[in-house]
Amino acid sequence: MFPRMLRSALDCHADKVAFHDGGYEATFEQHGDRVFRLAHALRHGLGVEAHQRFAVMALNGHEFLELYHAAFVGAGVVNPLNLRLAGKELQYILGDSGTEVVFVDAFFAEHLARNIEEVRDELPLRTVVLIGEGDAPHDVRYEELLESGHPVIPDEPDEDDPVVLMYTGGTTGLSKGVLLDQRAEMLNLYHIGMVVGLDEDRVYLHQTPMFHAASMGGVLGIPATGGTSVFCGIFDPGQVLDLIEQHQVNQTVMVPTMIAMMLNHPAFEVDRLRSLDTLVYGASPMPIALLQRIRAQLPGLRLFQGYGMTESSSVLTLLTDRDHEAGGELQASAGRAVPGVQLSIQDDAGNILDPGVTGEVCAKAGNFMLGYWNKPDATEEAFRGGWYHTGDAGYLDERGYLYLVDRVKDMIVTGGENVYSIEVENAIATHPAVDQVAVIGIPHEVWGEAVHAIVVLVPGAEVTDTDIIEHAKLTVAGYKAPKTVEFRAEPLPLSGALKPLKRELRRPYWEGSGRSVN
Repeated sequence: MFPRMLRSALDCHADKVAFHDGGYEATFEQHGDRVFRLAHALRHGLGVEAHQRFAVMALNGHEFLELYHAAFVGAGVVNPLNLRLAGKELQYILGDSGTEVVFVDAFFAEHLARNIEEVRDELPLRTVVLIGEGDAPHDVRYEELLESGHPVIPDEPDEDDPVVLMYTGGTTGLSKGVLLDQRAEMLNLYHIGMVVGLDEDRVYLHQTPMFHAASMGGVLGIPATGGTSVFCGIFDPGQVLDLIEQHQVNQTVMVPTMIAMMLNHPAFEVDRLRSLDTLVYGASPMPIALLQRIRAQLPGLRLFQGYGMTESSSVLTLLTDRDHEAGGELQASAGRAVPGVQLSIQDDAGNILDPGVTGEVCAKAGNFMLGYWNKPDATEEAFRGGWYHTGDAGYLDERGYLYLVDRVKDMIVTGGENVYSIEVENAIATHPAVDQVAVIGIPHEVWGEAVHAIVVLVPGAEVTDTDIIEHAKLTVAGYKAPKTVEFRAEPLPLSGALKPLKRELRRPYWEGSGRSVN
């Protein structure tokens, strides 16, 4: 259980600096004092019971991590909020979750106040706690709350106690609350520790949004094993380079979009990343061209690709550093199941398919959610047949390596043929003029759908739609190549986790057609 791991780290590394967050530094002893004061204040000052939810809407920082740890030592169920929630989405989640207390930093306090002002009386919300300085609307300040608490260690929670309520959504549809228990989160941490490795020598940069499941290994594993945490409030490639160099960061997690932005930043120099020895990436497809560029520029870097989802808290498979070194076709794989996870590929009828045959990726493991909050039918549907159905299309090879070909909802059916958007995106991304690309299906009166590419060019580059189409045909069959290309000057719309929002890209083409864009 996490409380035991944390208390061991607090005892063994009491005087070691655990956190660097701008001008803030704290030792492990100081961190423990703050976490236990916070846990006490949540219960006795704010009236939050162990089974009740409290929400957090904030940039990455030591306070966010303290709130996670307070939940894990038994103070309540943490509900981390996506930072890009629109007003209606925010109202829905606060109401659906029954959240009575929200912690918000000064950066988002006005956004929260503006979007709940008219409906606050209709929500269960009763207390807003302001993290940091500022004069935004609030009921109590974070530091004042901590001062009111006592450093009392709560009773240890049970393994099956809920601890995280994390809402998914943004790229494929409406949010659903994923309820995770202590056991699921700890199994996920053990999986990461077994395959990637965690120890007291880790200096970890928190730069993926801390509301996202991809951050959980760093949120729990680094402090619990005596490692050092460095915080980047919100992703900025220049700041990331500065922090890695300043604190000699040796491990971090990034999504491919973040990696590309860092490598393309004017201040990027290979020498600035010399301390970095472990990079885990995932959450969205990795273009092969970008992967090859990383390996060429940082040949000594240990690379791991993680695949999973919020519902599995979050890792199902890992492509290891050895797999990356082997190269070849494995570079296109999402790796093999981590210990304790079983994978299968199934057809629409629930039949398990042979190696090499594409179907829906399904999994069994102990690190899955308790269920979708207030959605028993959706939970039953997701776990039909005793397997969790991911909604991703892929296949397994003879050795158990998973190859993802697309989200089921992102697959394009054109003239009766299935086209996987990821495959086409990888083909286009190798063109030197392409900075970003997303491939979607758009309506076509003859084929049903046509393959359409939306491209953002490298600054100063000039290329035609014909150039892009012909370049794609060098890698994929003619029917898979885009029939049309749209060039955009502005970056592609991204979710809070920096995934392309394909439903937003599809919307202008499909609105009014009677078909969902999700």
